[in-house]
Amino acid sequence: MKKRFRFGNPLETDAVQEKPPLREGEIPFLTQEGKELHYALSPSDIVYGLGENVRGINKRGWIYVSDCSDDPNHTEEKHSLYGAHNFILVSGREQFGVFVDTPGKVTFDIGYTSYSSLRISVEEGEYELYVIEGGSPDEIVSEFRGLIGRSYIPPKWAFGYGQCRWSYLTADEVREVAKGYRENGIPLDMIYLDIDYMERYKDFTIDRGSFPDFEELVQEMKAQGIRLIPIIDGGVKAEEGYDVYEEGMEKGFFCKDEDGREFVVGVWPGKCCLPDMLNEEAGRWFGDKYKFLTDKGIEGFWNDMNEPAIFYSEKRLRDVFEKIEDYRQQENLDINSFFAFKGMVAGLSNHPEDYKSFYHKYRGQRVRHDRVHNLFGYYMTRSAGEALERLSPDRRMLLFSRASYIGMHRYGGIWMGDNQSWWSHILMNLKMLPSLNMCGFLYTGADLGGFGSDATEDLLLRWLALGIFTPLMRNHSAMGTRRQEAYAFEEKESFRGLIRLRYRLLPYLYSEFMKAALGNTMYARPLGFVWGGDEIARHVEDQLMIGESIMIAPVYEQNAIGRTVYLPEEMKMVKFAGEAVCEEKILSKGHHFVEVGLKEAVVFVRKGRLLPLAAAGKNVEDTDWGKLELVHFGVPGDSYELYEDDGFSREMCLEGHVREINL
Repeated sequence: MKKRFRFGNPLETDAVQEKPPLREGEIPFLTQEGKELHYALSPSDIVYGLGENVRGINKRGWIYVSDCSDDPNHTEEKHSLYGAHNFILVSGREQFGVFVDTPGKVTFDIGYTSYSSLRISVEEGEYELYVIEGGSPDEIVSEFRGLIGRSYIPPKWAFGYGQCRWSYLTADEVREVAKGYRENGIPLDMIYLDIDYMERYKDFTIDRGSFPDFEELVQEMKAQGIRLIPIIDGGVKAEEGYDVYEEGMEKGFFCKDEDGREFVVGVWPGKCCLPDMLNEEAGRWFGDKYKFLTDKGIEGFWNDMNEPAIFYSEKRLRDVFEKIEDYRQQENLDINSFFAFKGMVAGLSNHPEDYKSFYHKYRGQRVRHDRVHNLFGYYMTRSAGEALERLSPDRRMLLFSRASYIGMHRYGGIWMGDNQSWWSHILMNLKMLPSLNMCGFLYTGADLGGFGSDATEDLLLRWLALGIFTPLMRNHSAMGTRRQEAYAFEEKESFRGLIRLRYRLLPYLYSEFMKAALGNTMYARPLGFVWGGDEIARHVEDQLMIGESIMIAPVYEQNAIGRTVYLPEEMKMVKFAGEAVCEEKILSKGHHFVEVGLKEAVVFVRKGRLLPLAAAGKNVEDTDWGKLELVHFGVPGDSYELYEDDGFSREMCLEGHVREINL
């Protein structure tokens, strides 16, 4: 049962599409204390949810803050990442879901102040509250997903492997990347373009010095079965003669300061203005700008820097320069003055006071940004998604974002932000998957190999062995770090085999994704959702069910030769050496140590279930789904429902059909 309550006069977010009637009186499960909601946790309670955030699948024991933040160092002491996803599910003595719908800051103290207490604090005190009670965790998630609407569905080619780096600086470098993959027989569907394809980092421009034949390059790559996917940033360079800036100024489409002047911030191009993504007219205007690139054959985009990230505000930078002069005269800084100086400069970026210094025109109201901060990335991607549907009404386009709020899941996916080449971030990648699925974000994945720091060959191989199961499979690294394209290491055969295995798995992965999207279910589930009566399974944090047939348990520790796996029931272990099955073994319920080499991947197939495998090709289109190999733990008569559509039509993905495959 779904119940809705309202407190104060909250701003609309459009996160919820199907709103149940408002109720008054006592809230199920929760007690209200001022601006706080409280629930007494029992010892057995697990708290799931919160989408993209740090720590475990079970969120108990920490404070989490919904406040979209530009922070690439995802360490345990952090409280916020790039998304704000205010849905939690309590499973234990009682089972219920809670969604706090408000565009401002929300704090979830889940057993931190007191391990037996859940406290939810809404900074503004104005919000809509949805409580879903009754049923299993799967049923609660399905009810919630029914409220917030169907998840975004990308084209089928977007389930292929993608290569990205900040930055491929020229058209010839892009050609070299494509050549490196094709010559080494490693499948590839996408090459991503970071900010250097633009003219001096200006949105909706092309640097004709570095990419003189951009249109020809797009078609040349398509002829090889590779799509180019450019980045779009959330700030517009403030420069006379730049048409996007001049149009935005003329139409009044940029965010304003308290005095009604354009609020100027520093981002990649230097001084920028922020398009007022929450202003319906401005959002439509910005979305229509994507036509500049779709007219050149581009079929997908990734939106970045849309928390929004602020290197500095013009006003704060001026103040810091003035204070630096004061410090210059001291000449001798003690510990207090040195750290004050260091903090002053470091504090230029994403300063909380800057987010209180500009305003939006939102549904006829002038609203200060911090009250709607978590909507900026959502509405940027919504503007793009709606524009792409106008520009390409018949074909699905690839679209994903860095910042997000629940509701954006209808318009695009997300990647898990600018992570690091740390072993701990492989595990974080896995733990975020089900949490994001609960909130509607199905098309998601992490930067495989890590964005910052230097990747090692073994780390990337282990990460790929997880990444072959994530809907978004993208290798991405930062400028100045070690090159980590799959052909850049000695063990090219190992990389080739694991990536080809992804393509072999496509019939299953795509089918399970489509079933989850169309049925408001989860693609990746914690073991506790499937085996809720098994206390060991409920507390497993490093294994997941992917779809109906398989459980995964990736290796995420350096120099490990394998790992211990818990099986809640008898299963068949299927080990792949690259793309080929090299071992099948039935294992009993319980703990098992499984050896897994660097070029290997392991899945565990449930009894009575099938895993269809295709013949891998050089890209998704080249992969042969016609004659499927069936890996199974079943008997004659067992079957699998394969989802089939043309892979690109907007309507066809809703009208595709299920073909039953029998053993």
